[in-house]
Amino acid sequence: MTLATSQIRRTCRRYKPHFLMALVQLGYTILYFITEAAFNHGLNPHVFITYRQFVGGLATLPFAYFLERKLRPKFTWALLLEIPVLSLLGVSLTLNMYFTSLRYTSPTFVSSVVNTIASMTFVIALCLRLEHLDAKSPRGIAKIVGTVGSSTVHKSWLKGSILTVASCITWSIWYIMQAITLKRYPAQLSLTTWMSFVGGAQSAVFTAFVEQKTSAWIIGFDIKFRSIIYSKIILQGVVCSGLIIFIQLWCTEEKGPVFVTMFNPLSTIMVALLAYFVFGERLYMGSIMGGVIVIVGLYLVLWGKERDKECREQTEKQPDSTYEKQNRAREVSPTNNGEKDEMKEFYAV
Repeated sequence: MTLATSQIRRTCRRYKPHFLMALVQLGYTILYFITEAAFNHGLNPHVFITYRQFVGGLATLPFAYFLERKLRPKFTWALLLEIPVLSLLGVSLTLNMYFTSLRYTSPTFVSSVVNTIASMTFVIALCLRLEHLDAKSPRGIAKIVGTVGSSTVHKSWLKGSILTVASCITWSIWYIMQAITLKRYPAQLSLTTWMSFVGGAQSAVFTAFVEQKTSAWIIGFDIKFRSIIYSKIILQGVVCSGLIIFIQLWCTEEKGPVFVTMFNPLSTIMVALLAYFVFGERLYMGSIMGGVIVIVGLYLVLWGKERDKECREQTEKQPDSTYEKQNRAREVSPTNNGEKDEMKEFYAV
């Protein structure tokens, strides 16, 4: 019974990042439609982002303050420069472009284009040597095929939006910067809070230049207020700007940025299924085949990364085992102590 329990715990610990990232994509899927509904109610995308980030920062602030009080390292000048850049790439600049494109397209199209983030992040990680690739080995081939396959986009790509592609590029850089920053500042909740507040402030400044009318910031106490504030801004702020970003930071530190981005294509499948069963949109055979390719590609990449991890662990253990064998060989030497004593007595005489 004890062995079975320990085996279950090891399995849960091993696949915990996989399960969490699948939940993240489910959350993104629901938030796609919530965001589109908010824009259909007339909410400005830039104002929406500003409110959402401040709500997310307020939600994570108490947890970051109390839970990571002893974990937070001291601030350095490098961190003071990195956090505004992270907030710009992951929050203010990226989300403003992203949600503006969502306003003019559809959740299905945007979620499809987001699949390219995995390929972009993989290439950038290779260039920065954050990801290792042996193109001749089966695991290396699996990672290449899986990355290309999981980046299969919807047919709406031909109608592509420049803003969506630009947001995907900045998002890819943001994932890489996360991995680098977390090595010096491993407090995920605190980093999430900082990015939410700094990104919200940056978005507020940008919105002030774009939206000259103060009425854009005011939401009245009518149906618009109830539907948008309660079910959209607060939900988006707490779940997306707070919980989801924290989970992504944790998984990035545990598994790396490529692992995190490889789950993005799952949201495309979830969006298509939700649009079909809930909203009655058509589901084409091409979408079904694309979903199968995405799942196979994701499996290949995860398989390749697991094999890489096993190879690294074996390589790290090999020098130690070789050293231990050499020590044992020295201990069990053919020259016995009796012969040494006889030689000493001979020379003494």
